[in-house]
Amino acid sequence: MRPLRVLYFAHGHPSVRPGGAEAYAHELYRAMRDQPGVEAALVCRVGEGVHAPRSGTLFSLVGRDPGQYFLHTTGYHYDWVYGTVTDKEFLTRHVAGFVRGFDPDIVHFQHTQFMGYDMIRAVHQAVPHAGIVYTLQEYLPICYRDGQMVRTVDEKPCMEASPQRCHECFPHIAPQTFFLRKRFIQSQMAFVDRFIAPSKFLGDRYIDWGLDREKVIVEEYGRLPTKRRAGSDSHRHPDRFAFMGQLSRYKGVDLLVKAMSLVAQEGVDTAAAGGTRRAPRPRPHLYLHGANLDVQREDFQRELKELLAQATNVTLAGKYAPDDLPQIMADIDWVVVPSIWWENSPLVIQEAFMYGRPVICSDIGSMVEKVRDGVNGLHFRAGSARSLADVIGRVAGDRELWEKLASAPPPDYSMAGHAARLRDLYETLGSRLPA
Repeated sequence: MRPLRVLYFAHGHPSVRPGGAEAYAHELYRAMRDQPGVEAALVCRVGEGVHAPRSGTLFSLVGRDPGQYFLHTTGYHYDWVYGTVTDKEFLTRHVAGFVRGFDPDIVHFQHTQFMGYDMIRAVHQAVPHAGIVYTLQEYLPICYRDGQMVRTVDEKPCMEASPQRCHECFPHIAPQTFFLRKRFIQSQMAFVDRFIAPSKFLGDRYIDWGLDREKVIVEEYGRLPTKRRAGSDSHRHPDRFAFMGQLSRYKGVDLLVKAMSLVAQEGVDTAAAGGTRRAPRPRPHLYLHGANLDVQREDFQRELKELLAQATNVTLAGKYAPDDLPQIMADIDWVVVPSIWWENSPLVIQEAFMYGRPVICSDIGSMVEKVRDGVNGLHFRAGSARSLADVIGRVAGDRELWEKLASAPPPDYSMAGHAARLRDLYETLGSRLPA
């Protein structure tokens, strides 16, 4: 009896482009690969800067793992409006040929950016017997603005997309184009058997947009076990804050630095509850652990660098690897998630809870679905540096509050359980296949 063959596609590999979605896709592949009776492969798109494949193919191995492949897209034009590679040989020859060669029972898309939504149709045509699963990582099919659903006209989160509303955000693109964009993307997604939404909020947005409710499954990301749990550091007062993730405007990193500057100017609320357990006087400090600032808009890069130059209580720690997490978590007390967009299911929230660190987050979208105010973290008014500064100034050094929030039992993020549930789904979809 042949093993269950599962083929994953992702838009990046964590060894080349660090990011939450990339790390999750890689971890899921490893977990599924190690299950008995499963043969798994992972294909990650890559651009310039990685060694070229052999002549005649767009695929090359990732290191020495025979189950991991780079898919090279250098030289192919990507249409950002419709989300498609314009030279269809990319799909009909290279991708289709690889998929037919692997002959999967299940194709699970973690992302299609830089490869195209019509990759779904191409895969279906190449292996029509295979079940197709698609994880909804953010809102890119809905929103042309990097899938963030944040309006350009006022930088406020957006609850719906329409040709006219999208045209208001991008006046150089006609409403008719946005109408056709939606029709094109939905026509490709019609070949998907099941969509995985890592949060109910995200799933509801896609159902409102037009996906079949019966096809959408809410399933939180699974994670590998932590190497060790960070200690409570009871000899310290909890005044060390951390940001971890992409250094982008959508993630609110500039908002956080502004808030820290306000805290530095105004001090902290030493009269709040906590008594003698707050001594000595707290000195709130922020550590920015993140990457990819160099790929952000130049005006944002300049603005953030200017803010950092003025901030006396912020340290730019820079890029980090998954293996660095235990030490990072041991050296900080609070994790701050100040995103100005709805988010999907930030992996950094999972990581904070897995290491016993409370989360301070924006009060919108899937973040409030994951962080319960006053139970395992605290909320602040999204987009407000003033509100965030008030929360930081109030909690810095409050050992009693920190211990209460940090002691909340973390949700079950077991990758083993997650992989087992996905395998059940794969086998259910695969059971309709001919022998």
